[in-house]
Amino acid sequence: MTGSNRINRLSESQTLSLTKEVRKLRSAGKDVIGLTLGEPDFDTPAHIRNAAIEAINQGKTHYPPVSGIPELREAIAAKCRRENKIPYKAENIVVSTGAKQSLVNAIMSLMNPGDEAILIAPYWVSYFEMLKMADAHIVIVGTDAASGFKASAEKIEAAITPRTKMIFYNSPSNPAGSMYNAEEVRQIVGVLERNRHVMLISDEIYEHIIYNFPHVSPASFEQVYEQVITVNGVSKAFAMTGWRIGYMGAPKWIAELCDKWQGQITSGANSIAQWATLTALTGELYPTYAMRDQFRERRDYLYQRLLSIEGLKTPCPDGAFYFYPDLSAFFGRVSPAGNKIKDIDDLTRYLLSDALVAVIPGSAFGTKEHVRISYAYTLEVLKQAADRIGQGLLALK
Repeated sequence: MTGSNRINRLSESQTLSLTKEVRKLRSAGKDVIGLTLGEPDFDTPAHIRNAAIEAINQGKTHYPPVSGIPELREAIAAKCRRENKIPYKAENIVVSTGAKQSLVNAIMSLMNPGDEAILIAPYWVSYFEMLKMADAHIVIVGTDAASGFKASAEKIEAAITPRTKMIFYNSPSNPAGSMYNAEEVRQIVGVLERNRHVMLISDEIYEHIIYNFPHVSPASFEQVYEQVITVNGVSKAFAMTGWRIGYMGAPKWIAELCDKWQGQITSGANSIAQWATLTALTGELYPTYAMRDQFRERRDYLYQRLLSIEGLKTPCPDGAFYFYPDLSAFFGRVSPAGNKIKDIDDLTRYLLSDALVAVIPGSAFGTKEHVRISYAYTLEVLKQAADRIGQGLLALK
């Protein structure tokens, strides 16, 4: 017996794979610093945890509706109207087991084999594999540090064909922390206006972890409202990664398709986590802003440390909690053990084995010169990690 062709052509998430390797090395007694997970290192705020306890005590433990409990769907719609200027109603909302499921729901509900989807590289690792599951044809639009890892409207439009069905848009982005400003969003909206057969998947999971200018949601532009699916969740902004609640906002007909798909895959998301999410979205945002301010402090510290490493080049991210430095200057060098560093995968293996620091190679995100460094860790951990990375790179000759 063998696995299906579908599962055999699917790649394991390098983020999760490297995280498992870090745990394995630690269990073997290695003092490894893992900068791999995109997970806030803060506890879920107390008022949200207490809401879950209250829901349990009130017996709210039965199957919820597939699209989410009505109170939460209305709260999400209200949040989108209030914060994002998107005129969603509860009927436009589908609550899922994490934003990752929301993305899969949209892909599997809309994409046919051979339909084209545009990814802007660097892209989040799972977009590519999700589209492979749907037998989609993937078109890559490349970016670079000079553009802030953002694709211009012109480059995106040039990649569109009559077969294009989806564009994946992520701002602030994982892995680069790049963010589109209001004018850049308007230009992308213009692309959608001129190409009415194309949907935009707007992944806004990092919308509250921003540092330099306001977040703008593409679906807030009335002229393309019917062409945008907004995906979000509570894992990053509310430190609720383990609660596994994400959601989408979409035109009603798309929300109904995703409800149908989800009904056959998982049904409704965890009922207790939904009631906790209701409190998160209707409560004060001061815990989120306090967390964001600490991320900003860490970003500023690590930026200076990374800039001090000769040969390493990195832009300063506008949002999220990642750096995406270019380490290609170290290709071709030799480690103290005599191993030649041929590419970014060799370099990340070297940093893990010799410097005892785990980062994610850019090959997971569609580029060949970079690594993703998460700074969702304490300043003390980041100091140790920066010391080790600097010393490890310096040792390459």
